[in-house]
Amino acid sequence: MTTDLTPELAATIEEAFARRDRSNMQPTIDFFEKLLTEHPDNPYVLYEVGGSYDTDGQEEKAIEYYERALPGLTGETRRKCLLQYGSTLRNLDRFDESLDVFKAACAEFPESDSLRVFKSLTLHAAGQKDKALASLLLVIADRLGTPEIKRYEAAIRGNADYLANL
Repeated sequence: MTTDLTPELAATIEEAFARRDRSNMQPTIDFFEKLLTEHPDNPYVLYEVGGSYDTDGQEEKAIEYYERALPGLTGETRRKCLLQYGSTLRNLDRFDESLDVFKAACAEFPESDSLRVFKSLTLHAAGQKDKALASLLLVIADRLGTPEIKRYEAAIRGNADYLANL
């Protein structure tokens, strides 16, 4: 079996994802577990199995699949898996591991605002509230180009720097 994401496999995954019911994830879990038997060790299927368990609140089980999937993932799917993996570690109070994942992910995908926002959530959960707010202020200064924000950009960045260094 292939470890690639063929167009057919991508369509099957997208179709199953569109049908999922977040309030009843078992049919989606069953679907992706079956798909995994048809595509053993396919990182894209492993990621979807992990995501299904994660959405169902079975974070410990999700982590196993994310860790197996990550080495074979590339591009956007890798970015999403890193975000979900880091977030799941945070939900399990594994803050240091979560921060390590987010630091590496932000270095790998520096243009990703969602990784920066979820890293901020981990900082907050880990009790680093000043650094969390500083991180979010930088996302705002970097990405929100309204005239009002632009006018106060230097002050926003100055406050972010101050908070980050408390």
